[in-house]
Amino acid sequence: MNRSLRLAVLGAGGRGADAYGRWVRAHPDRARVVGVADPVPARLDALAGTTAARYPDWRDLVADLAHLRPDAVLIALPDALHVPAAAAVADAGLPMLLEKPAAPTLTGLTDLAGVVRRTGARVAVGHVLRFAPFWRAVRAVVAAGSLGDLATIEVRENIGFWHFAHSFVRGNWRNAAESSPMVLAKTCHDLDLIRWLAGAAPRTVSSTGSLLHFRAENAPAGAPGRCTDGCPAATSCPFYAPRYYVDALRDVTGHPVTMLGSDLSPAGRLAALRRGPYGRCVYRCDNDVADHQQTLLEFGTGLTATLTASAFTAENTRHLTITGTRGQLHGHMDSGEIRVDLFSPAGRLPESLPAGVEVVASGVAGPLGHATCMLVARADSVAADHRGHAGGDDALMDAFCRAVVDGTVGTGELSFATALDSHLMAFAAEESRTGAGVVDFSAWTETTVGSA
Repeated sequence: MNRSLRLAVLGAGGRGADAYGRWVRAHPDRARVVGVADPVPARLDALAGTTAARYPDWRDLVADLAHLRPDAVLIALPDALHVPAAAAVADAGLPMLLEKPAAPTLTGLTDLAGVVRRTGARVAVGHVLRFAPFWRAVRAVVAAGSLGDLATIEVRENIGFWHFAHSFVRGNWRNAAESSPMVLAKTCHDLDLIRWLAGAAPRTVSSTGSLLHFRAENAPAGAPGRCTDGCPAATSCPFYAPRYYVDALRDVTGHPVTMLGSDLSPAGRLAALRRGPYGRCVYRCDNDVADHQQTLLEFGTGLTATLTASAFTAENTRHLTITGTRGQLHGHMDSGEIRVDLFSPAGRLPESLPAGVEVVASGVAGPLGHATCMLVARADSVAADHRGHAGGDDALMDAFCRAVVDGTVGTGELSFATALDSHLMAFAAEESRTGAGVVDFSAWTETTVGSA
């Protein structure tokens, strides 16, 4: 294909505009937006610019696909609209990038799986971390056999106390009935990575956790419904909204402050906190999703994996430890550092590493003098803590556009089947957490999804 791809975008919010749209604007030789659907005029205008067609409703854009003639569709609508929008695009026969979660409910996921089987839809799910240099380096080490047979995978999802308050207490993913459980909305990335690294679905899933802190009974004495209404705990509360949105993020104009509205002046931000959801007291919201959760996965090979997610962390990043019969790996996503210990005297790293990854140090350790290596994954364009997913957003868009050209959307590293497994793992974990105990994943999947 000698021309730039024609893309239609359903949803011009944080993902549609700030992540995927940002990549398109930076690569006009690769892709351009020909149509945008969003109910908010300011967001619609910002992404559509002067050339793309505008639609106030995603259904209006889908009805006009024959006129727009896009090569692919990006779906970044609110979670509850993912399945009907994906089904409509599938019926139109176009490849799509579907923002995660692919479906916010198990019923919706079953329906989507049925649509994909019925239509042969080419669906890539926005599991961006598979494409981040850090995780691609981890995958390369595992796939090369440098660690031997895997014994344990430990992933720690440090959500960040400020980020959890923004997204899962005040924000769009605070209430499971309106969005989805936290284990899906937030940690389906991590479950996808575990599934990707393990190379297979788990045999059993078990999970525990609760909504521990963000509850009415934990509100400071005299705390009003909004931080801006004269809260007596303003100087001591970690979640005082003006300290985050007005002071700490004063120089940020992208995500997450774009969720406040179009006026990002200090006065505009304060006004938004006085009337909008992000100024609410975190102890007086309608949130019900877990604020900490631990999930245990057992695989047929004997590999076990644990996923710990917590709101109460200083960092907003992921930590990783993998142990294997011939080596061990420690990783810190935010720093990009990956330490590999090779137990075998013949142990080696992969012959080639992904782009953006380099070996920065090597040495020996322990009583047997085993080899150690330090890798660093660079993601220089990433704005720490607020967007980019360690370079994954840009890399996913690059991979998706290449797959559109090659006709491979929904296969390989953009596999819908793998993404389906990780979503099912999240629903199984939530079922376990809420009382089902240990879930036999294969039997449960057959019962709940079957041949839909």
